[in-house]
Amino acid sequence: MAEPGEQLPEEVLSLIFRHLSLKDRAAAAGVCRAWAAAATSSAVWHDTKISCECELEGMLPPYLSACLDHVHNLRLEFEPSREPSRRAAIELLMALADRALGLRGLCLQCRGVKPLFDSGHDVLEAVHAVCGAARELRHLDLRRLPFTLDDALVLRAARSCPELHSLFLDNSTLVDNVGPGSVLELLGACPRLRALGLHLASLSHATLEVLAAPDRSPFALLTLRCACPEDARASPLPNETWAALRRRHPGLAVELELEPALPAESVTRILQPAVPVAALRLNLSGDTIGPVRFAAHHYAATLRVLEVRAAASAGLNAALEELAARCAGLREVHCFCVVSPSVLDAFRAHCPRLRTYTLKLTREPHPWRPKPVA
Repeated sequence: MAEPGEQLPEEVLSLIFRHLSLKDRAAAAGVCRAWAAAATSSAVWHDTKISCECELEGMLPPYLSACLDHVHNLRLEFEPSREPSRRAAIELLMALADRALGLRGLCLQCRGVKPLFDSGHDVLEAVHAVCGAARELRHLDLRRLPFTLDDALVLRAARSCPELHSLFLDNSTLVDNVGPGSVLELLGACPRLRALGLHLASLSHATLEVLAAPDRSPFALLTLRCACPEDARASPLPNETWAALRRRHPGLAVELELEPALPAESVTRILQPAVPVAALRLNLSGDTIGPVRFAAHHYAATLRVLEVRAAASAGLNAALEELAARCAGLREVHCFCVVSPSVLDAFRAHCPRLRTYTLKLTREPHPWRPKPVA
């Protein structure tokens, strides 16, 4: 009598098993030889998402260690404030560092309560180890890692991962310890880098000049988070330098996130007319109306996403209506305060490419969910 797995080709079984949790993959691998071959194949593990909160607390499963050779892109979720979840994440990262020759992409996603300010050394040491081993690494996303990142990590990535295409360091931390000099070394060591995420304090005039050099590979995305005291003290980046960068890379998109730590004069220095802003997220403690009007006048050709967290006012309603009339290419708009019906009407009338929006006409319990355009 044929084994259960022999009734379906291995390719079909692999397509099924790639959607299973780790526990279910392990169960499938124990059914028969055919299922074991499919459950541990490269097709199942090439793009893998692992949650340490529910799947890996405790010892790393032996079969998973054997499958790490097949993992090319990994999204690892864990809860750093819970010791079992944290230990599992570190154990998995260290196992990857031992056999990560095929790793191309790594994204770390932290959940739950924020850890203590000075924590994270053990997790960052594991990330260092992975960067040192995965010489073919192309994508490293640390935006959801709530620890203070530093020069040592950037330099390890620069010196060990010359094939990097994207690196995102713009995480939600209170301190920025990545200096502009480390970013310059990164750009020199990784000529194929196309996407970069930084705190504003890590960016410099020299970095923009390097990116605008004639022999530089096409650069597509720059995400800037402006939330730390260091960001507020950052040197201004001249509009002429942004203009040169935009001429060199006409397809460049810049995403700006401005947080309450920024005083009004810092916001004015950051919002240069020549910046090709594709996404603007405003969560300012001071003036929000001015930045919205500035975006309406200078980012109309590039703006695709707008997010505003502010107090409701007639002035903000008027600014949003002006922006809607000018920014026809908007795909998303999310305003986390009550707006007037005329604001909703303006975006519906003037933004034909709008896909989702959060525009509430009455106060509702949070969280507010985006609404797709009918």
